[in-house]
Amino acid sequence: MIEEITSTQNAKVKKWQHLTTKKGHQKFHQYLVEGWHIVGDAITAEQPVVQIIATAEQLNLHEHQLPSNVETFEITDEIAKKLSDTVTPQGIFAVLDILATEQVDPETATGAWLLLDRIQDPGNIGTMVRTADAAGFRGVVFGSGTSSRFTPKVVRAMQGSQFHIQLVEANLEDWVKALKERNIPVYGSALDENAEDYNTVTPQSEFGLILGNEGQGMSEKLMGQTTTNLYIPIKGQAESLNVAVAAGILMFKLNQKLA
Repeated sequence: MIEEITSTQNAKVKKWQHLTTKKGHQKFHQYLVEGWHIVGDAITAEQPVVQIIATAEQLNLHEHQLPSNVETFEITDEIAKKLSDTVTPQGIFAVLDILATEQVDPETATGAWLLLDRIQDPGNIGTMVRTADAAGFRGVVFGSGTSSRFTPKVVRAMQGSQFHIQLVEANLEDWVKALKERNIPVYGSALDENAEDYNTVTPQSEFGLILGNEGQGMSEKLMGQTTTNLYIPIKGQAESLNVAVAAGILMFKLNQKLA
């Protein structure tokens, strides 16, 4: 049975709007995703989808792809505009539970991990998560000061890769300490006189890689705690690389996936 909602003042609509905010995430332990690409990926990856919200057009279009055991709502185009973070809403949304079990212990974590230090731009975060997925990384750690992985712009920018690898929010210093105690190297990225050319590093299957804030780079404290800080030689006249571009170069260079 599909419930039809036509008023933008409906209590459910107001709650769904709240799920696009940090306060809403904390209160309800849920978040909203938009667009069939991400909704479909969430369903395929067996993520905790608890509600499907869509216009009549989208419900008809994806009728045979939607799970029958998930609460489903038909909404108007006007409501879709209220819920959307885009100029042109796609007309289909899903509510997902935020699971309390999404933490990973750095003392037992395996594989390659990308650590984000105060990264703010949703587009950069999305590109880095997608690239980590493509480069065979085990997961991405969102450090303090990094934009939340549940905000609409970040969710949209990740384009479903968040369902393929592990994403956690944690203290980066704890991760650096735990990895190094296990003799797993942690690389920083820095334009620093003591940094090493990234081409000199031998690819490995287990390591941490830290990328820092778009304008300020890595924090000085983290820079002093890494195993080695790396730089990418620039051959042209540009002063620096976009952080997501630098992350992509380093991730594909460093990761030697376990067979």
